Amino acid sequence: MIPELDAAKLKARDAAEMAALKHAAEEIGFFTVYNTAVSAEQMRSVLEAYRRFFALPRAVKSEVDMSVTDANRGWGGPKSEQVNPQANPDYKEVFDCGFQLPPDDALAGLRLSVYGPNQWPSGAPEFREIIKAYLGQAMDVARDLLGAIACAIGEDEGHFDQAFERPMTLLRGNYYPPRPNWAGDQDFGIAAHTDYGCLTLLALDGTPGLEVLGPDGTWIPVTVQPGTFVINFGEMLQMWTQSRVKATLHRVVGGPEERISVPLFFNPSYDTDVAPKGSHEPILAGPYLLRRYDETYLHLQRGQP
Repeated sequence: MIPELDAAKLKARDAAEMAALKHAAEEIGFFTVYNTAVSAEQMRSVLEAYRRFFALPRAVKSEVDMSVTDANRGWGGPKSEQVNPQANPDYKEVFDCGFQLPPDDALAGLRLSVYGPNQWPSGAPEFREIIKAYLGQAMDVARDLLGAIACAIGEDEGHFDQAFERPMTLLRGNYYPPRPNWAGDQDFGIAAHTDYGCLTLLALDGTPGLEVLGPDGTWIPVTVQPGTFVINFGEMLQMWTQSRVKATLHRVVGGPEERISVPLFFNPSYDTDVAPKGSHEPILAGPYLLRRYDETYLHLQRGQP
């Protein structure tokens, strides 16, 4: 069972809600949360903006094809990613944008792809404005949740704050088409994987598809309506917290209906050391994330055009 939590009660540090959050973080790696600052109406607007974008002609989307920009910003066409090397490339389209550094920031001069310039399709100003506004809102929700998680695992409320002053945040829209008739047992909307970073705030359009690997080894379907979010944790946070927070496998097999999902991947600043306490060698968040992206985006892999 995936716990259902109230964001307002978490913000108030309600004892019962915090106990449920601690259980979700340490034992399951997933929970759902409602009553955030993002309303159901706002979330439907964001989902529909992505739906309209993915319906654009390929020629328009190709203006911001990330295989051309050589970064992780813009549009990725079908089979442009492979999260699990044991499966076929993922059968979905994506649109990625994220947090950008101020021009005078010391890291800006390094031209790091994790802080790359956002790419927006021409002739779609409404899409740009809706998504940019949501990016800021979603980051605020993620910050609040991360503060609650710090408390739940026995740290100070501001334990993670300094590490997220320049977050390597990635906001993604996923478009999953209906599962094709030719799909086999190694074809997925997105194959089984754990997220790479810290906290994922996932909005869904209400169409089934997401499955989470339960403690007993069975796949648990998780579906929520717009306005409620699915939260899970990534590999970095599991390392950083000495496994007090769990990163859990999940996947999308695909079904007869198209599906839109919108994950916000909330990751720390590039130079954050996410190694477990007492480690002899640092593990910097930026190089770790870049390596995982290089393993996933096909256009970044060696030998790809």
